[in-house]
Amino acid sequence: MCPACQQPLVAFELDGVEIDRCVGCQGIWLDAGELEWIAHLARVPQGGLSQALLNARGERGGKRRCPRCRRQLRKVALDRPEALEIDRCPHGDGLWFDWGEMETLLAAYEGGETGAVSRFFRNFFGKGERPVPSTLRP
Repeated sequence: MCPACQQPLVAFELDGVEIDRCVGCQGIWLDAGELEWIAHLARVPQGGLSQALLNARGERGGKRRCPRCRRQLRKVALDRPEALEIDRCPHGDGLWFDWGEMETLLAAYEGGETGAVSRFFRNFFGKGERPVPSTLRP
C-alpha cells in the first residue's frame, strides 16, 4: 500500500530493476539498493546522489508507514536541493518519493550516477520503452 494515500502500489520492471509506483498519487517507492543497481547497469560509479541520500539529516517522525516492514517512515532533509524532504524507512528497506520529488532531486545533481538514474527514469516514465506492470501490491 502507498504510504501517502493508501492506494495499491504497482511494480514495474525495466532492465531488471523493479520500481513501485502508486496508482493514486503517482509516488515512487525505491527499495534499498535500487539506485545503486541502476548506476551499476549503466557502468558508472556511485556518486553525489547516493551520498546525498545516505547523508540526509534531520531525521524526524512522520505518519506514513513503510510498504515493506510497516514501520513508521522517517522524514529526512537533503542538503541539495534545499528544502526537499523525503521519507526513509528506519529499518533500511527503502525510500519514498512523493510525486515530483524524484525529478526535483535529479535536477539538483549532474553527470555520472545521476545522469544514469535520470536516463533510467526518463525511459521508465517518459518517452521510450514503457515499463510493464509485473505485480499489483494490495
